[in-house]
Amino acid sequence: HYHGRADHQVKIRGFRIEPGEIEAVLHAHPDVRQVAVVVHEDRLVAYLVGTASASALREHASRSLPDYMVPTAFVALDALPLNNNGKLDRAALPAPERDAVTSEEYVAPRTETEEVLAAIWAEVLDVDRVGVEDNFFSLGGDSIRSLRITARTKEAFGVDLSPRDVLTARTVSSLADLVEELVLAELEALVDREA
Repeated sequence: HYHGRADHQVKIRGFRIEPGEIEAVLHAHPDVRQVAVVVHEDRLVAYLVGTASASALREHASRSLPDYMVPTAFVALDALPLNNNGKLDRAALPAPERDAVTSEEYVAPRTETEEVLAAIWAEVLDVDRVGVEDNFFSLGGDSIRSLRITARTKEAFGVDLSPRDVLTARTVSSLADLVEELVLAELEALVDREA
């Protein structure tokens, strides 16, 4: 396995990442002929030549890589741009479309808690809309944004979350479950005190 050269290491969201390692995993997919992984606006973007869908590649990468190493966007190309020396021309790679960053299938909020949290995430992450199954990291989330989300969630629900809770939950759906558990626990504690 080619793991890339050390001088290509990048740092995203506090993690040291070797794009060559991600490329090796994606290249192992039978429907990928060529792949290049680059950092674009603090996000990992995979450029691919092949017939694999973004959802298939995201699932394939998730089986071998930690969440923070799974590209947030997948861009299909007819061919990777090369310079005069026959090497990848990173500057010639197109910027990914904004909607390539969100999950493939939008799942609308189903509860009031999910609705409020989705609105908070959309504002903090500066995206038009957030589905309840969209991945926090895929939307550009990082530790700084998780702090903002915990502060806004405390304002909205009066519960104490840690940034780790946001990073671990990864989706509005999971975070909504946690918020509802905390609200319920506080109500039960209040009833016990009054009894």
